[in-house]
Amino acid sequence: MRRLAAIGAAVLLAGCSVERLPPAPSSAPAAPSSPVAAPSSTVRPTPNPEATRALVRAVTGGDLAATRSAIADGADLEVRITRARTAVVAATKAGHTQIALALLDAGADPNAKDDIQDSAYLYAGAEGMTEILASTLRHGADVRSLNRYRGTALIPACEHGHVENVKLLIAAGVDVDHVNDSGWTCLLEAVILGNGDANHVETVRLVLDAGARRDLADRQGVTAREHAVARGQSAVVAEIDRRR
Repeated sequence: MRRLAAIGAAVLLAGCSVERLPPAPSSAPAAPSSPVAAPSSTVRPTPNPEATRALVRAVTGGDLAATRSAIADGADLEVRITRARTAVVAATKAGHTQIALALLDAGADPNAKDDIQDSAYLYAGAEGMTEILASTLRHGADVRSLNRYRGTALIPACEHGHVENVKLLIAAGVDVDHVNDSGWTCLLEAVILGNGDANHVETVRLVLDAGARRDLADRQGVTAREHAVARGQSAVVAEIDRRR
């Protein structure tokens, strides 16, 4: 696996790297108190079982019209289909963009996770699904949520050089210096698992402009610049050096 191989390479590289009081009583009679309104709560209607079954079939089959019909008929938007995936996670992972967007617009939870800790937000962020990512952000995605590698959505977006997603996630306030369980920030991951192409150079520029620390090293003490040098990513090195 690329992640394990890259960790091994990082270890080898490390071996040759450089561096209030109560009110006073009053004789005046107290004014009658006003009734306090009870907190309001949104009561969701009981889901329609038949519509829920129809929704499962529609999402599984990639049928947008049937999905919209099931939603209108009162389907349970948080039904788990397979591998603990809600309808919107299943649609996102299947690449059914318009179905995922319809579900999010109808109120599906963008933060619900499946059995491997993927939510529609996290998966769309990692996989370059910009329309879905933008919709999850509009509908309350938790930008502090983490994937199974204890990383933010920004880290894999940087790994893959998904420039538009990187822009959206930075604008949404994702921490550019968060460290995942591999010991990597988004900058480190962009270099270690990236390939130094134009998209990765732009990704590096975006995260550095957003304040990412270029001095943060991995667990072996190797910085992003040192990794870039070792991988022959000269344009990435130049982009990092512009901040010196």
